[in-house]
Amino acid sequence: MTLRRVTLLRHGQTEYNSVGRMQGHLDTRLTDAGRAQAAAVAPRLAQERFDRIITSDLTRAHDTATAVAGAVGLPLSVDKRLRETHLGDWQGRTIAEIGADDPGAIAEWRSDPRFTPPGGESRVDVVVRSLPVVEELDLEYAADPEERSVLLVAHGGMIAGMVCGLLDLPQSSWPVIGGLGNTRWAVVARRDDHPRWRLSGYNIGA
Repeated sequence: MTLRRVTLLRHGQTEYNSVGRMQGHLDTRLTDAGRAQAAAVAPRLAQERFDRIITSDLTRAHDTATAVAGAVGLPLSVDKRLRETHLGDWQGRTIAEIGADDPGAIAEWRSDPRFTPPGGESRVDVVVRSLPVVEELDLEYAADPEERSVLLVAHGGMIAGMVCGLLDLPQSSWPVIGGLGNTRWAVVARRDDHPRWRLSGYNIGA
């Protein structure tokens, strides 16, 4: 076991973020503030040692990852499995709009990782599709004598879910892992004598 550390970075601000509109798989772009956030976080993350950077293919994550990869000096890999939760009919709508049409739905979505927005996917679905990204890296590095560290650049909901999956938390506990601010990150790590992933930091900012 030589994959020791996984850092999960959320993308910079988008216009949808700034007005509280749900994005999901919509391919929104960074605002000027979001690009500034990416530029600001890049030199901070360049102080860490990464062996690989992998990003969601959605533009807001990819552009954030590009800024970081340039500062770190590593090539960028893309994996669609790191996309945000598909929010189905909720995509493009505000929480207030959804609540007006379906009272209580947002609260249920936040409290139950199995809840699925109409036409979308649940948090459980997101973990099932994204966790293999880390599992495959584990297999790739299994015989490597060096300790390896990877950076995944993705989305708030997906990152919260993956952290729960890596920590092997019971689904009833998943809501205790909250959201991340734009260009903030989480870290999970482990060591030889304690092979389970542990939460090393969450919602860390530059």
